[in-house]
Amino acid sequence: MEYVYSAMVLHAAKKPVTEENITSVLKAAGIEVDATRVKALTAALEGVDIDEAIATAVAAPAPTAAQAPAAGPDEKKEEKKEEKKEEKVSEEEAAAGLSALFG
Repeated sequence: MEYVYSAMVLHAAKKPVTEENITSVLKAAGIEVDATRVKALTAALEGVDIDEAIATAVAAPAPTAAQAPAAGPDEKKEEKKEEKKEEKVSEEEAAAGLSALFG
């Protein structure tokens, strides 16, 4: 994920998203750089309009848990299960949104 973030930082700074620049950003952050992953990322981003991809990406807001008044023990367990299910769905939707950036 840090590789994608480095590309987004470079883009936001109006710097070219190149292998050298991504490597520099990652090294500055103290991350051990995998040259293969850097090459794959730059190849995936070649020809992609990042601004357009960000604008069309689906951003799913994280669901907020509703406050229930004095719920009993059984009700609390059910709420926790529902919250976990909602979190999993939103993580999957978020991942789908991120994949739209590069696809």
